[in-house]
Amino acid sequence: MIKHFSAISTFAILKKRLKKMDDVQKITLNDVPSGKTCVIVKVNGHGGFRHRILEMGFVKGEHIHVIKNAPLRDPVEYKILGSHISLRRSEAKQIEVIELADYASDNDNFHGTINEETQEIIHERLKTINVALVGNPNCGKTSFFNYATGLREKVGNYAGVTVGAKTGIFERNGYTINIVDLPGTYSITEYSPEELYVRKHLVEDAPDIVLNVIDASNLERNLFLTTQLIDMNFRIVVSLNMFDELEKSCDRLNWKYLGQMLGIPFVPTTAYKGIGIDQVLDTIIDVYEEKKGLTKHIHINYGNTIEESITKIKQVVSVNQSIIDTYASRYLAIKLIENEKTTIQLLQKETVNFTEIEQVAEKQRKIITDEYHEDTETVITNAKYGFIRGALKETYVRTNTKFEDKATKIDNLLTNKWLGFPILLLFLWVMFQTTFTLGAYPQEWIEMGVDFLCRQVALYLPEGIFNDFMANGIIAGVGGVIVFLPNILILFFFISLMEDTGYMARATFILDKMMHKIGLHGRSFIPLLTGFGCSVPAIMATRTLENKKDRILTMLIIPFMSCSAKLPVYLLLVSAFFDQYQGLILLSIYLSGIIVGILVALLLKNTVFKKESEQFVMELPPYRKATLRNTGIHMWIKSAEYLKKMGTVILAASAIIWALSYFPQHNVKTHEYDHLISQCRENQLLSENQKTDSIVSLNYLKHSVQQENSYIGQLGKLIEPILRPLGFDWKMSVCILTGFAAKETVVSSMSILYHPNNVTVDDEDSRLIQALRTEKYLSGKRVGEPVFTPLVAYAFLIFILLYCPCVATVIACRKESSRKWSTFLIVYTTIVAWIVAFGIYQIGKLL
Repeated sequence: MIKHFSAISTFAILKKRLKKMDDVQKITLNDVPSGKTCVIVKVNGHGGFRHRILEMGFVKGEHIHVIKNAPLRDPVEYKILGSHISLRRSEAKQIEVIELADYASDNDNFHGTINEETQEIIHERLKTINVALVGNPNCGKTSFFNYATGLREKVGNYAGVTVGAKTGIFERNGYTINIVDLPGTYSITEYSPEELYVRKHLVEDAPDIVLNVIDASNLERNLFLTTQLIDMNFRIVVSLNMFDELEKSCDRLNWKYLGQMLGIPFVPTTAYKGIGIDQVLDTIIDVYEEKKGLTKHIHINYGNTIEESITKIKQVVSVNQSIIDTYASRYLAIKLIENEKTTIQLLQKETVNFTEIEQVAEKQRKIITDEYHEDTETVITNAKYGFIRGALKETYVRTNTKFEDKATKIDNLLTNKWLGFPILLLFLWVMFQTTFTLGAYPQEWIEMGVDFLCRQVALYLPEGIFNDFMANGIIAGVGGVIVFLPNILILFFFISLMEDTGYMARATFILDKMMHKIGLHGRSFIPLLTGFGCSVPAIMATRTLENKKDRILTMLIIPFMSCSAKLPVYLLLVSAFFDQYQGLILLSIYLSGIIVGILVALLLKNTVFKKESEQFVMELPPYRKATLRNTGIHMWIKSAEYLKKMGTVILAASAIIWALSYFPQHNVKTHEYDHLISQCRENQLLSENQKTDSIVSLNYLKHSVQQENSYIGQLGKLIEPILRPLGFDWKMSVCILTGFAAKETVVSSMSILYHPNNVTVDDEDSRLIQALRTEKYLSGKRVGEPVFTPLVAYAFLIFILLYCPCVATVIACRKESSRKWSTFLIVYTTIVAWIVAFGIYQIGKLL
């Protein structure tokens, strides 16, 4: 016989306890020192912040442990419901608590019933099952998706890694299963774009089954989302994921009994190992086929007062059959009690009796507020957590707490007051140094292969336009970029480690106070760090920021975080002009982007964006081992994207650049060199070796003159005056211009424009590097001087780092904001790049 209980019994217990606390001194969470545990009495504040922390378990009567301060003493790390949460001190001041010793120790006794209703679902059973995959961030949802579908989606151990829906289609037991991986979210409300996106998909696409992935090691918080899905009246299957961690902790969960009480089948899984996934898929099919005993329709009993209010609101809402066909009337009633704006706007638009609905809802909200002396949103949230506590009290036995403290022990080192920053900087230095040194070996092998292919094509194809197009256009252009693939893979290997292990969230925790000072949200760190890989997903990742001002400001700073597409340019010029401290030079470039980003953020904060940043609350996910499979998937995705770009954007750009530099072939000056070459051949006073050397030299000068007067040369000459104060010549101007398509094309352009095939090199130096080192001005005041010096090279690298991002990034910015901000992004980044590069070059000349 299943024991039933009511969520509302929690209120009775808390009321009883709080009456005993009238004379107890209440303090704020900010006043509690590290290492102490207290009990939450009240959450003040308003808006999204209050809504979010209520959903994360900051409810009346909950125990919370203060772990420690960040290295800059803000934010502070707390532990609640088994999760590590980071709050700023200003937010902690809004949470009233009492000391644990003052908390009444009555035993929790949950009684009452869950209202059960039988419901027949009549539908035409098709052979296609549409499944929506939902769950909290860090619950292993995307790992489940990858194993179930065989796809290779990126897995990251921090909130907001999935910024859009991914769909997988596969066959099982005669059914076609369409499974959609929705963004990770703590609830289905109106707090963030992810939450609205998930709710919109669930309502509009009406999946046959909702697969709710929950973290078995953090049940109380994860089941909050499950209660909302129950209110929405979906057919649900629960994947009890990370079950291996629950077993290692020696805690015990009667998951079959829990599933019977909730009317939902629970299936233990360990998704990253593929354990239990087949059983989940079979259960989905069984639920779809409506096999008896698997599911039952339940309602969470919120207590007499709230249930009466729900009934009265349902009566006036149910008049509108069109809206009831899409939304469960009970769900709408609960949302009206919570006074949710999105639901109110929906009903205002879709119902014929909205005025009556609004009046009834307002009356019921007042009744509930008077009864519980709390706003209605808090009452419903408390009720849900009371329901969850009751369910877990019947089914969950905690036997060991040492396992849960693993994150605390590791954090004592990685986020230590004195060691946190040095460890983070050391990690970044190791990342860049390894990218440069370890990547040099496979880079050299690929480079040798490209050179060999180039020589073979030039040798076996007939001389002429096609020979030059293949050797000096396609192979030189694409090959000049593909040699840097190993370096990019190494960079993404380190970024993947930060994501998969949970260290990325700790870096956010360390840096939040600093970022808050410059007007950025602490959670901006995640898209900013993602920007070191690629700016497009980084801009999409700004969706995790709830405040529009924070999102746009972060978007405008992301291009200064050097993406991997710029890495080939850095490696090329650093190798060519900096023989020592190459790792430090590379790190200085990345740090320059960060510093400029900080300065620009400060400027924008005090001019364009004067409004205060959104309040800060972030989960610090548990530490987990980075698996070879997930890291390999991450690296494979990035290499595939890189190679795809080789065959599309860069291939097309290389062909266009070659054509513009190849035509026109002849002009007055090239004819003069043809005449000199002819005279050299006929000169009887020169030996054969002298003739050969002279002809090679004249051909090189002829080629340089031809390029300078080609279409691309004319274009470069047109924009050269703007960039000449930075020390750049017309070829560098062209490279900058072509880099707008994709930053990798800068190297492709150099491979074509600087014509390394005219250069004889030894075994150690690449042809392009030697060509850059020997490039000289052929006219003007600086004739005969080297075009590139270490100073010019560094100024050029900084310009490449800072100037307008690639066209794909601009399009992403426009989609996520507006045309105004994407246009502003192009203009202001280019201006900033010019100013900084000008300062480096002009000051460097004086020194």
